[in-house]
Amino acid sequence: MRAADTSMLPYKLLAQLCMFPFVLVTASSIYAASFTTSLFLPSASISGASPTAGVITIPLSSYSFTPYPTPSLAPHPPVFPATDPLNPPDVSNDGHVVPDFAPAWATAYQKARNLISNYTIEAKVNITTAVGWENGLCGANIAPNKNFSGLCLQDSPLAVRGVDFTTVFPAGIHVASTWNRALMRARGLALGQEFKGKGVNIALGPMMNMGRVAQGGRNWEGFGADPFLAGESAYETVLGLQHGGVQSCAKHFINNEQEHFRATETSNVDDRTQHEIYAHPFLRSVMAGISSVMCSYNLINNTHACNNDKMLNDILKREYGFQGFIMSDVYATTTTLAAVAGLDMTLPGDITFDSGDSYFGGNLTDYVNEGYISMARLDDMATRIIAAWYFLHQDEEYPATNFNAFDQNDEVNNKHVNVQADHYRLVREIGAAGMVLLKNQNGALPLNKPRNIVLIGSDAGPGKSGPNEFLYGTGSDGILASGWGSGTGTFSYLISPLEGIQERARQDGSSVFWDFDDWNTDMAGTMAFGQAVALVFTSSDSGEGLFTVDGNEGDRNNLTAWNNGDNLILAVAAQNNNTMVVVNSVGPLIVEPWIEHPNITAVVWAGIQGQEAGNAIADVLYGAYNPSGRLPYTIAKDPADYPAQLVTNGSDSEIVTLDYTEGLFIDYRHFDQANITPRFEFGFGLSYTTFSYSDLDVAAIQSSVIDQGDLIIAWENGEASPIAEGSSVALWLHEPAFQVTFKVTNTGCVSGTEIPQLYIHHPSSACEPPSVLKGFTNVEIGPYDTKHVSIMLSRYDLSVWDVVTQGWRKPDGQISFSVGASSRDFRLWGVIPA
Repeated sequence: MRAADTSMLPYKLLAQLCMFPFVLVTASSIYAASFTTSLFLPSASISGASPTAGVITIPLSSYSFTPYPTPSLAPHPPVFPATDPLNPPDVSNDGHVVPDFAPAWATAYQKARNLISNYTIEAKVNITTAVGWENGLCGANIAPNKNFSGLCLQDSPLAVRGVDFTTVFPAGIHVASTWNRALMRARGLALGQEFKGKGVNIALGPMMNMGRVAQGGRNWEGFGADPFLAGESAYETVLGLQHGGVQSCAKHFINNEQEHFRATETSNVDDRTQHEIYAHPFLRSVMAGISSVMCSYNLINNTHACNNDKMLNDILKREYGFQGFIMSDVYATTTTLAAVAGLDMTLPGDITFDSGDSYFGGNLTDYVNEGYISMARLDDMATRIIAAWYFLHQDEEYPATNFNAFDQNDEVNNKHVNVQADHYRLVREIGAAGMVLLKNQNGALPLNKPRNIVLIGSDAGPGKSGPNEFLYGTGSDGILASGWGSGTGTFSYLISPLEGIQERARQDGSSVFWDFDDWNTDMAGTMAFGQAVALVFTSSDSGEGLFTVDGNEGDRNNLTAWNNGDNLILAVAAQNNNTMVVVNSVGPLIVEPWIEHPNITAVVWAGIQGQEAGNAIADVLYGAYNPSGRLPYTIAKDPADYPAQLVTNGSDSEIVTLDYTEGLFIDYRHFDQANITPRFEFGFGLSYTTFSYSDLDVAAIQSSVIDQGDLIIAWENGEASPIAEGSSVALWLHEPAFQVTFKVTNTGCVSGTEIPQLYIHHPSSACEPPSVLKGFTNVEIGPYDTKHVSIMLSRYDLSVWDVVTQGWRKPDGQISFSVGASSRDFRLWGVIPA
């Protein structure tokens, strides 16, 4: 199954011509939610579905198999050091280390081969087939066999879901808003420690689908709307999780960017866009040593993601050299022959809820015995799964599962192990670091012992019935600290803004008042009148399409504030000339109704912060933490300004077509190309101090890979990287090739953190967006102090995907770059040496 794929040829032609980017349960606001089962089931499994005409499938035949070789390039320390996942390299803001996990994988593979050498066909099949829904203690389970203890697989990307005495961390979108690799890594490590402490072998996260659609229901689980930022966030999260001892799972592979029709839509994506945008975070996860990848519900170019030979075999396993295993999303398997396309494990095992049968299981056994699927392929499947277990040393006194994910009242299996440690400190720090200061008129913030304060809006207070009032987070009548769906967690507690602000007000001797009624705008205005500070809190929620909340089927119906937010803000601003707005939102909102109101002196984009939300908000409002967060997406003036819109026309009983016609031009790339002025651009964020940039320099770095010098010379001459095993993760492509240095000065009187961002400007021959993020760092600087800053660039960072030669190529012409404070605030300009 390694023949050249032809399904993308029309897209390849368009890309070659540089044309494709340019053409182109219902509940009240106090949300009880309904459940939609069809979003679990791919089109082939939906009862009464119409024939799926046009869907590309693998025909029944006999398929031979040759395993992909393990990487063989010798380590090259210090740039390419041999690395064990339990001992990753230190966090590096300039990307000078490329960890080499090949020796650790080779050892794990040998152990796995030895273990299964005397397994029967049925025993090997059992390694690939989960035991069925609710037939184990975890969300999904692989049964033990001989010296293999089995596997516990459990959500979510921000917590050990459905389990007590765990931490609910800030969401993925919020940690991306920090633009801080150390915090990304620390969050991953703390999560990994909690999963391991609960006896989970595989944490089902991180989620790294792109924020292509601003209304996308699960955008908050991921890392934003730029592939580089999402890729770095994923890379650090994976390194952290696996450092903690748990296997990490990159999901959802691939093109699952909206919840509507997620099991019955085909995302039609051209080859170049796929490589440069949507696959990049997964590539970075592979480079971080990820042990598993989850394929998604949707179709890709008319082939189900879990049955897609091009994506699973050719790109992930061949081109990226992925050594781990691929699992299906729950009920995303559609055929036994998915094993031929690269699927290694099916979840939860049965075909539908409690059906007692499986596409793998007995069917896979029969297909092997009948010669349709080779024994070599079955061995490869089982080997990959068990090798990942060895890779994370989970054969060495790993904790047994100590909870029942389906029954919290099971006192036999629920051991109530407390794994929280002091992770609340990290949650609070990330909560503050990920907040973005959007407006601060005349230094209104930080607060300085105001005489009195009023908090307006339900988002300022605690939930009426506690933090776990709504199943799967499907609602909020207090502070919004998480979206909804399988990506949530169980709060041990949740600090509201009222609690955090009152604690500080007590120290200052300030009086605090509040009104949590979102709909009585007259009362809100009356309460705000005469107060030194009026804080209005508003929110916007979304989640997994399994649930419909307040009429929103996972994806948001619109980009306006929930619960009468806009009217509430205007009512307060009409009565108080020091009105400040705090927004807890899963993604961008249209803020035009009130953003320029003269009485609104400050706006804090507070994000999705987890259990310490109120304390983190208080830290920023009072200046205990100088805001340094930056937007991981663009906030537009009009929803129509975004290049990709939510598709809601269609039916779950037919294949819905989603054409990614915007190509490379998502989010800020589109705004730049179309010359559309946003309200707040990607990468934007204010501070309580100011910064200046100076003394830019760029220099080439001598390669450390002597035996790949011919490939470097070919790249410099405009030739693409060759088609080979692991070609897209080759060391010569990713080692530091250029070093950009400059100085940043804090020109203010308080300490602060600046986030310098580097954007590449390709020559017109490349048909790329005007500016493309390819580097960032964070630098803490004292008042009036100056720091030297360095950002490394690799050859990969400067390359574009050549759809004809199927490799990474340096475009013809001069490559320039800018360094600055956002995607539209450039301070320094330079040219990459030829």
